Amino acid sequence: MITAAEALERLKVGNERFVAGNSQHEEMSSEKRRQLVVAEQKPFAVILGCSDSRVPAEIVFDQGLGDLFVIRVAGNIVAPSQVGSIEFAVEQFGTPLVVVLGHSNCGAIKSTIDVIRGNVDSSSHNLNSIVSRIRPVIETLCESNISEDEEELKKYSIRANVRASVGHIRYSSPILEKLVQQERVTVVGAEYSLETGVVNFID
Repeated sequence: MITAAEALERLKVGNERFVAGNSQHEEMSSEKRRQLVVAEQKPFAVILGCSDSRVPAEIVFDQGLGDLFVIRVAGNIVAPSQVGSIEFAVEQFGTPLVVVLGHSNCGAIKSTIDVIRGNVDSSSHNLNSIVSRIRPVIETLCESNISEDEEELKKYSIRANVRASVGHIRYSSPILEKLVQQERVTVVGAEYSLETGVVNFID
């Protein structure tokens, strides 16, 4: 297995190919590639990303079948099932890198801001479970001077939410905390721009 630094570089190079329109994705999802990963998988990175249909991790990082262990949930929040999935990947496959991938114009962030401001009141317990995980992270921002500029508020809220998820992954699981301390696993945050296709690593 490659190192976390090498895995991160592969993601950066893949995103550069995607942005430049030089994707190798077709080759990496071919029948030949499909047959290679039937018996086993060796994902070099775990991506905890948002469910947003515009942010498919394999495409924006230009990776193929078997390369990424992808977990998607609205708002890239961290709940026990996500932590368990990450634990499984790093223990089962020795995956050295975990990336929390947020993105611009995130609907889950916007919805949480609207709830904080009292503009909406969802009756869905399940939707509220997502908002309740994001709210404590961005509530202070909504009460600060940043909130006077809607775009700045969303930008800082997205990044704050990513950083909170990174921290949660690092410290909410004894297994992951130990692996991070032993430098066997690296956890970083990133933000995908819907407008440019560029992924910026923000940790």
